[in-house]
Amino acid sequence: MNFDSAFLIVGIVVEVVLVCVLISGKAYKTLPLFCVYTAWGLLLDASNAILLAKLPEYYWKIYLFELIPDAAIQFGVLIELAWSILRPVRTSLPRGTIFILAGLVALAGLVIWPLATLTLPPNLSVHAQLFVHFQQTIAILRVVCFLVLAGFSQVLSIGWKDRELQAATGLGFFSIVSLLVAVLHSHQSPLDPAYTWLDRSAGICYFGTLTYWVICFATKEQQRKEFSPQMQQLLVLMSGGARAGRIALGDIPPQSPRKRIK
Repeated sequence: MNFDSAFLIVGIVVEVVLVCVLISGKAYKTLPLFCVYTAWGLLLDASNAILLAKLPEYYWKIYLFELIPDAAIQFGVLIELAWSILRPVRTSLPRGTIFILAGLVALAGLVIWPLATLTLPPNLSVHAQLFVHFQQTIAILRVVCFLVLAGFSQVLSIGWKDRELQAATGLGFFSIVSLLVAVLHSHQSPLDPAYTWLDRSAGICYFGTLTYWVICFATKEQQRKEFSPQMQQLLVLMSGGARAGRIALGDIPPQSPRKRIK
C-alpha cells in the first residue's frame, strides 16, 4: 500500500468519525445541509476510492458528473451558515430574507467567476478547464464567506466557539490552501515531482480540517450571544421598514386601531 492509498483510507475513517459525531451531537437540527455536505463527502471519497481501484477508466467521467450536486450542496451550506447566524433575530426579519441571502451569495459567485480564471493551470482540455474553473469559483466563494463572517464576527456576536464560525473556518482554511496549490500548479509542469507533493499537501490540509471539525463538534456547544446593539438597531429598522411597506399595501393591519375622526 502506497502513501496515497493509506492516506485516502485514513481520511475516509476520519470522515466516518465526523459524520458519527454530527449525528450523535444532533448537529442536523441546526446545520442540516452541513451534515449532508459531510455525508456527501464521505460517500464521494469512498465510492471514488472503489472506482479508482476497480474501474479507473471511468473515474474522471463520473467525477465530472459529481461536480454539479457537489457545488449545489456547497452553495446551500454557505446560505445555511448565514441564515443560522441570524437565528436569534429571525422573527424580526422581513419575510424572504433567506432568498435575499441566496441572491447575495449567487451574485458573489457571478462576480468571482471571471476572477477564478487567474488560478487556472495552463494546457488543460476544454472539459478539464471548465471543471477546474467551477471548482476554483466555489473555493474562492467559500473563502469570501469565511472572511465576511470572521470580519463581522463582533457585530454578528459570534466567536470561534460558535458552530457557524467553526464550520466556516474549516471551509475557508482548506479553500485557501487549495487556491494556493492551484496558483502554484499554474507555474509547474505535471511531470515536476513537486506537483504531486503539492496535491498531497492539499489533502493533508483537508484531513486537518476534518480533524478540526471532529474536535469542535465533539465539544459542547455554547449558548449563542445576543446581537450587538448596532446590529439590533439595524435589524429593527429593516423589519420596521418592511412592516410599514406591508401596511401601506394593505397586506397586514397596523398594530393599533385607527381612531375615527369626529
